Amino acid sequence: MPDSSANTSPLLAHIGRFRAGDASALNELIRLAGVRLEALTRRMLRDYPRVRRWAQTDDVLQNALVRLCRALDQVRPASAREFFALAATQVRRELLDLARHYSGPENAAAHHESWAAEPGGPHVPPDRSDLTNDPVALTDWREFHEQVAALPDAERETFGLIFYQGLTQEDAADVLGVSVRTVQRRWQAAMLALHRARGGEAPGA
Repeated sequence: MPDSSANTSPLLAHIGRFRAGDASALNELIRLAGVRLEALTRRMLRDYPRVRRWAQTDDVLQNALVRLCRALDQVRPASAREFFALAATQVRRELLDLARHYSGPENAAAHHESWAAEPGGPHVPPDRSDLTNDPVALTDWREFHEQVAALPDAERETFGLIFYQGLTQEDAADVLGVSVRTVQRRWQAAMLALHRARGGEAPGA
């Protein structure tokens, strides 16, 4: 569920310190981002147990935060809006890379299938439907994040704040500096575009 507060006041203070050259502010920015990204990652991996076996929440979170740190070496966000957009981009890229890594006929999971025979029983591998890698589900997961990346800028930014960052529509409006009605319109447009791109299926990770 979305958080009840975007907590932008301390975030803006840390952004200001970071832009002024205070290296310690980076740790606070990463900490604030980590809280949100951990909740998001845990929720996404819960929906994909086959992925979760190979990629734990902490691993995905760590990789996303490393990406964010690297991005902050090159970019100095001037607002909460820019910071949230940057963080959303990094977690989306990490999830896309994860989906690509574990999908397809030559995926990593396919080369590490593990099973054991029952004591005294036949040495027979499990049915293919029980194996960890599920190319259909993983391809669908990848396509969803690619479809999000392809949304128009305004819709992608709004969708990212609500879906990837866990903000409420009210908090997203505050971050973007627009009305709640505008956020609702953009959110609905993004959902409709994803609904169409997915052949009528409800959007989801």
